[in-house]
Amino acid sequence: MAVTEDDTAVAHPRQVFDFIQGEAQETAFLDALSRGRLHHAWLLCGPEGVGKATLAYRAARYLMGHQRDRGFGILGMSEEDPDARLIVAQSHPDLLVLEREQKDGKTRKNITVDAVREVVEFFSKAPSRSAYRVCIVDAVDDLNINSANALLKILEEPPERGLLFLISHSPGKLLATIRSRCRRLGFSPWDDEAVQRFISARADLSPEQLERLVVMAKGSPGKGLRLWEEGALEMDELAARLLSDAQPARFDLLPLMTLFKTNSSKIDGPKKFAQFIAALSDRVQERALSADAPARGRQWSELWVKLSTVVAETEGVNLDRGEYFWSIVNDIKALR
Repeated sequence: MAVTEDDTAVAHPRQVFDFIQGEAQETAFLDALSRGRLHHAWLLCGPEGVGKATLAYRAARYLMGHQRDRGFGILGMSEEDPDARLIVAQSHPDLLVLEREQKDGKTRKNITVDAVREVVEFFSKAPSRSAYRVCIVDAVDDLNINSANALLKILEEPPERGLLFLISHSPGKLLATIRSRCRRLGFSPWDDEAVQRFISARADLSPEQLERLVVMAKGSPGKGLRLWEEGALEMDELAARLLSDAQPARFDLLPLMTLFKTNSSKIDGPKKFAQFIAALSDRVQERALSADAPARGRQWSELWVKLSTVVAETEGVNLDRGEYFWSIVNDIKALR
């Protein structure tokens, strides 16, 4: 069943029917459509979790469906529209979605060249029940060099009655030739007040938890909800305890070392470690910026710089996350 953003904390964009703070982007798309100047490829750029994928699915429903509903915004469609229901059910014959996450729940390292080649086959056929065939790539940042070049060939030969929505969190890293063949729609981070309203309507949080989650979200309401759902506030509380005057005893921290080292179907140690490092980095940065003495500020800044590379280092050369955790604890103690 289709849902709106208010019905669940973290809904997949294909399930979201209402839209917040996206009127400018929807107006630009609808204007191009109404003037008969609909570009074949749209590059939706901006931070993760600010509505790019939501817009892509809304545009797809608008192009494929027939039952408009302006109560859901400029590109609003009725939840009862047959095409919209097929999109929610991931069974619309004229919509192809490329993403790392698979239907079985597994996540690939990147979007492969074989997956992109499916797009060629997809666009070789005429629309089955709609005016257009639509492909959503979420996210184009996940393409490797081979799949990126395969996508470029598709962009160079625009499909008839076909549209691509390329979602990018880091457009500067894309091939310049891909960027140049797309019409770009930019999405900006939300202000803290808007993020706070969005999250508070969907998550039962104390005022203190809400305040911290807004800080951690960094202008991305989707990221804030995802962090809440994944238990990132627990890691933020751990970071606060380590930086407090009453730092936990080493014995009390042993279970955390085990947690960070574990990587199983039930416990995602690498993700928890990354959440902890991100939360600690934010708090250390706050200390560096608010330090009374320049020398003290430099010390906290040095730790902040170190933390900025920790996750990449542990993943890149397979370092022991538990041992790295102890190293960080000792660094904090040395700053007391």
